[in-house]
Amino acid sequence: MARKRPHQGRRRRGSGKAPLRQRQVLTGTLRITRPGVGSVETPEGTFELARHGMREGMNGDEVQVTLVDAHGIGKLAYVQLVLQRAVTTFAGRYGMAGPLGVVTPLDGRLGHDFFVVPEDHSAETLGVSEGDVVVARIAAYPTRNSAAVVTIERRLGTSDELDVNVEAVIASYGLATEFTPAALEQAETIVADAGGALSSDSARRDLRGLLAVTIDPADARDFDDAVSASRLDDGGFELWVHIADVTHYVGWDTPIDNEAKQRTCSVYLVDRVLPMLPERLCNDVCSLKPGEDRLTVTVRMTLAADGRLVSSEMMTSAIRSSARLTYDQVDAVLEGTAGADSLPCRNDANAAVAESLRVLDEIRALREQVRHDRGAIDFQTVEAKVMLDPDGKPTGVSVRRRTRATGLIEEAMILANECVAHLLATTNVETAYRVHEQPSPDDLRQTVQPLRELGLLEGATVARLVAGEPAALQDVLEAARGGSGEYLANALLLRAQKRAVYLPRNSGHYALGAKAYCHFTSPIRRYPDDLVHRALKAHLAGKDTSAAAIAVARRLPQLCHASSSMERTADAASRASQDVKMAELYSTKVGSSYPGIVTGCERFGLFVRLDDTCAEGLLPVRALGDRWLSFDDARMTLSDESSGVTWRLGQRVVVEVAGVDVPRGRIEFRLPEAQPTE
Repeated sequence: MARKRPHQGRRRRGSGKAPLRQRQVLTGTLRITRPGVGSVETPEGTFELARHGMREGMNGDEVQVTLVDAHGIGKLAYVQLVLQRAVTTFAGRYGMAGPLGVVTPLDGRLGHDFFVVPEDHSAETLGVSEGDVVVARIAAYPTRNSAAVVTIERRLGTSDELDVNVEAVIASYGLATEFTPAALEQAETIVADAGGALSSDSARRDLRGLLAVTIDPADARDFDDAVSASRLDDGGFELWVHIADVTHYVGWDTPIDNEAKQRTCSVYLVDRVLPMLPERLCNDVCSLKPGEDRLTVTVRMTLAADGRLVSSEMMTSAIRSSARLTYDQVDAVLEGTAGADSLPCRNDANAAVAESLRVLDEIRALREQVRHDRGAIDFQTVEAKVMLDPDGKPTGVSVRRRTRATGLIEEAMILANECVAHLLATTNVETAYRVHEQPSPDDLRQTVQPLRELGLLEGATVARLVAGEPAALQDVLEAARGGSGEYLANALLLRAQKRAVYLPRNSGHYALGAKAYCHFTSPIRRYPDDLVHRALKAHLAGKDTSAAAIAVARRLPQLCHASSSMERTADAASRASQDVKMAELYSTKVGSSYPGIVTGCERFGLFVRLDDTCAEGLLPVRALGDRWLSFDDARMTLSDESSGVTWRLGQRVVVEVAGVDVPRGRIEFRLPEAQPTE
C-alpha cells in the first residue's frame, strides 16, 4: 500500500474553516524587572511578557516577539528570537555543582545560572574559591536545549571585601574599569609643556595673563573649563570660555584615542568615576589646575547690553587659572553671605575674580531671557546624590538644585557650544552635532489629562501644547513654578521629549531653541566633544579637506551612534548605583514615616517621591487597604468607588518605609494610617 503524501497545508475554496490569522510579530528591547517578569519596548508600544514568555532572552536583549491577546489584560509578548545580545560579561558568585563550576549573577534580572565546564581552568588559574565574586564572560548563551556557559575573566574578591551591589551594576552594564596597557603606557609619556606648544605653534594665543577661574562641584577632580567676563564701555560684555585641549595630547587612532572611542564617556557612579581618559590626563595634564599653565581651546564672545551675541572668535590658546572655585563658594559671594576675601585666589586676584563673577551672573540672567524669548524650554531638575562615608556606607542625601552659580556656568557653556556649532554648520563642516528633535504630538497628548488634573492646562493651550509650540510648554512650566505640581509638570513634559542624540549633521536643538548645537565644553569626559575639537581645529587651520579630517569624518556615523547609545547606558548605570545606595540608606529606616508626593499611578500601585531626599518608592495597591480599586489610565488615578477615595498625581501623602530590596535599588512604602485624599 502506497504511503500518503504529506499534506501541503492548502485548502480548496469552500473547504471549511478559514485559515488562522497570523500573529503580530514585533522587534524590541527586553526589559526584565524581576526573574520571569518584564516587558518588551517596541516602536509600537510596550507590552508585558507572558508567563514563561522570556524563554532564552536576557535583560536588554534586542528580541523578536509575537503578541497574543489575553482576555481582560490586553496583548502579551512571547520572545521568539534573540536578535542581539546586550550582556557579554556580568558579576556573580562562584560555586560548585559536582564537576561544574556555577556563576550565579548578582543581577537577578539575568534569570539564569551560568556554568563553567570542567575543561575550563580559569577559576583555578585566577585563584577563585567558592563564594568569591567574579566577572564572568559568556561563552555560550542559553538556548531551549542547552545551558549557558561562561569563563571566569577575573576575581573581584570576597563579599566582605567588595561593595557587591555596585560591582553588580558595573558588570551588568558592561562598564570598562581598566585601561589597556598600551593606553596607560602612552599616558605616562605625556607632559603638559604649555610653553613648548606656544613656541612651536604661532597660531596658539598666549592668554596666561588673562583672568580665568574654574567653577565646579566641591568633589570634582577634573577641571575642563574655565571662564571670565568683563563689562565693555558700550554697556555690553566680553565673555571668555576656555576648554581643555585634549586632542593636542591625544592623537587620532592612538591607544588612548581608541580606548576613548570604546568608552565614549566617563561614567559617574555613586561611589566612583569610571573615566574616559587615563587619570594622568583627566586629573593632571589636561585639568585646568590653578596656577599651572595649561593648553586650551578658547571661545571669545562679545555680547550686547541685553545679552544678545554680537560676535565670537575661536582660537587655540594657553591659560593659567587664578582659582579653583566651588559652586557653594560662588553662590555665597553672589548672595552676599561671603566677601571676595573668602575666595581661594592666587596673586591677590580676589577682587578681580569677585567682579568677574558678578558680571558672569549678570550675563546669566540676560542669556536666560534671550533663550526664553527664542523658545528655549528650561526644565527644572533636581539632582539627589547619596553621600557615603569612607567605607562606602550611606550617611545621607545631598539634593542639588539649580543656583546662580550653576546657572552662570551653564549659560556660558551653552553659548560657547552654540558659537562653535554655528561656525561649523555654516561652513558645512561635518562633526558630531547634538540634535534634539521636536516631541511627537502623540507623546505630548499623553501629558494633557495629567496636566489638567494638576490644574495646569486649559483652553486653547491644549492644542498649542500638542503641536509642540515651545511657548505653550513654557506657559505650563511657569504656571507650575513654586507650586505642588512643579516637579510633576517638569517630569511629565520631560518624559514626552525625544532624547537628544549625536548626529554627523546639524538639525538644531528643540529644547534649547538653537538652530545649531554641539558639545564642545567637556572633552575630558565626552568623546563627541573631542570630535568637535578635531573638526574645529582643522577648520581654524584651513585643513577641512586634509587626510586626517577626512579620516575622522568617515567614522562619524558609527561614533555618533556609539556615543548616543553609551550615553544612555552611562545614565542608567549612574541611576542604578544611586538607587542601590538609596535603598541601603532606607534599610535602616524601616518603620519610619516621611511626607511625599505621588509622582506616578499604575494598576499595581502609586509611586511616591519623598520630600527631603527625593527618594522614590512604590506604594503597592495591597498597601492601600482592603479596597476594590479602579484604575483610570487617561486621568492616571486609582479610585475606591465604595468610599469615594481617589489617589492622583501630585497628591500629598505620608508614607512609612515597609521594606527595601537593596540589590535592585527598590524601596516599598505602606500607609501608616488611613489618609484622606486632597
